[in-house]
Amino acid sequence: MADLTFAQAVATISGMKSEILQALGETFIMVGLSTVFAVVFGTLLGVLLFVTADRQLHSNRTLNFILDNLVNLIRAFPFVILMIALIPATRAIIGTTIGPVAASLVLSVSGLFYFARLVEQNLREVPRGVIEAATSMGASPMTIIRKVLLNEARAGMVSSITVLAIGLLSYSAAAGMIGGGGLGDLAIRYGYYRYQTEVIIFIVAILVLMVVLIQTTGNWLARKVDKR
Repeated sequence: MADLTFAQAVATISGMKSEILQALGETFIMVGLSTVFAVVFGTLLGVLLFVTADRQLHSNRTLNFILDNLVNLIRAFPFVILMIALIPATRAIIGTTIGPVAASLVLSVSGLFYFARLVEQNLREVPRGVIEAATSMGASPMTIIRKVLLNEARAGMVSSITVLAIGLLSYSAAAGMIGGGGLGDLAIRYGYYRYQTEVIIFIVAILVLMVVLIQTTGNWLARKVDKR
């Protein structure tokens, strides 16, 4: 890399245009699918964690204890180890362990439990007086969850989704190690194994730009939905 000119680096990147675009598409698939899955099911799990806690709508110590420790257990797994552990499940559900869709399953599982904890924390920030007021007015538990808890916590939820998406983007680079493809896989194959440092620098620049765009968009949406 020391003797590599800027023109040579540009020529190398230009020659890989099709591969970079394919890897970018695979990254979008992995992050997009896993974010949607994690948000949907993570929200359900996070709400369940909150409402089964002490002095909440459906207080259930046993269920809350099980769910709380399950979330802690999955979150304690390093992502690479979780990828390896879920290979049999990925093969059984998807039919293969190769490709962005297969990698999305592992990313979804990791993101689901992470997001569930963020949702629980967001709901804890909702003033208890608002919940008690809705209860005294005869609102059903489901109405309180949908129109009070989730509505009051929506700005925090948007920020949490932003954090989740950025985290999954980072994890998607590691997913390339098990054949998930994407920008991380491209950086490893060309930048690391072939010592083409200019490829790593370019891919890192793309990832930085993606993070900035996700964070900027998330901040804007959070401000738009914040009623305070």
